[in-house]
Amino acid sequence: MTDPVNSESRNGKPPLVYPFETVPATGEALQVAPGVMWMRMPMPMQLDHINLWALDDGDAWAVVDTGMRTDETLAAWRQLLAKGNDGRRVGRVFATHMHPDHVGMAGWLTRKFDCHLWMTKTEYLNCRVLTADTGREAPPDAIRFYRRAGWPEAAIEDYRARFGKFGQFIHALPDSYRRIRDAETVRIGAHDWQVVVGTGHSPEHACLYCPDLRILISGDQVLPRISSNVSVHPTEPDADPLNDWLTSIQKIKATVPDNVLVLPAHNEPFRGLHARLDYLAQGHHRSLARLLRTLDEPKRVIDVFGALFARAIDPADGSMQLGLASGESIANLNYLMNLGEVRREFDADGVAWYRRVSA
Repeated sequence: MTDPVNSESRNGKPPLVYPFETVPATGEALQVAPGVMWMRMPMPMQLDHINLWALDDGDAWAVVDTGMRTDETLAAWRQLLAKGNDGRRVGRVFATHMHPDHVGMAGWLTRKFDCHLWMTKTEYLNCRVLTADTGREAPPDAIRFYRRAGWPEAAIEDYRARFGKFGQFIHALPDSYRRIRDAETVRIGAHDWQVVVGTGHSPEHACLYCPDLRILISGDQVLPRISSNVSVHPTEPDADPLNDWLTSIQKIKATVPDNVLVLPAHNEPFRGLHARLDYLAQGHHRSLARLLRTLDEPKRVIDVFGALFARAIDPADGSMQLGLASGESIANLNYLMNLGEVRREFDADGVAWYRRVSA
């Protein structure tokens, strides 16, 4: 570990300390604490990497998150395994949550080493459901959901073409798993790790906190340089994940002390957990206030992007970014509706229009 000189404080962000001057190359591992190894896998998108962690588990390694199912990730895993890892096998695979970059190689690893997948129940079952959509046509409920948001027909057609590809980036999950639960203590090697479940980004996201090592493996629940997507999806159009997310921020702050080294799924390990949690909560409340100010006149979902996102989102562009922006915008609108500050009405075409409730 290097001296904690690499820190940031810009754009009103609190200073976070990044203790490591380098990141592990693909197919390599870097020790961040005794018995804790940092690996990094490539991803074929703008966010081009995910961090994985290997924990000393006695005569084996426990792997936390696995990377996306791609040829590049497979090659990187083979390179890592060829190095021998002190002659130890992978004995357990933990997945923080169901997204392909986290669970995509879990099926391959558990079959290769005949070991168990450890995961929360809601994440495991949801992943099984979503992978079953592979090759299926977009359902009418999903089309209705995005038409209600104001998407033009060209974007709807792009969505139809993309639908059902979630499972292409995930090896088939094992048919059984070891369920982990919030507040459960799991013994890994010489240390106890507490499961800390957060919600909002995904249904039952598991972080792992080790008091002995003062380490929090945060997955996507706490990231240092970017904020996690908090979205409403077509399967649960009236959900309020932003309320879940804000509640989880306070829960993690109350459960995990500030003196931990945070090992996130993206960007670099950092110190300054509580300051980062406070900043994330404040950022969401600032966004909500901006959004509310724009709703003196009725707006569709696609009309409020400018209040929430720094980059322009073109509703005519049917890319994944439009889906993420729409889902996050609906999360903000649903949150305000549940507070009674916004009301929603539908026009003759079934498009939702949102307006601020007069004081």
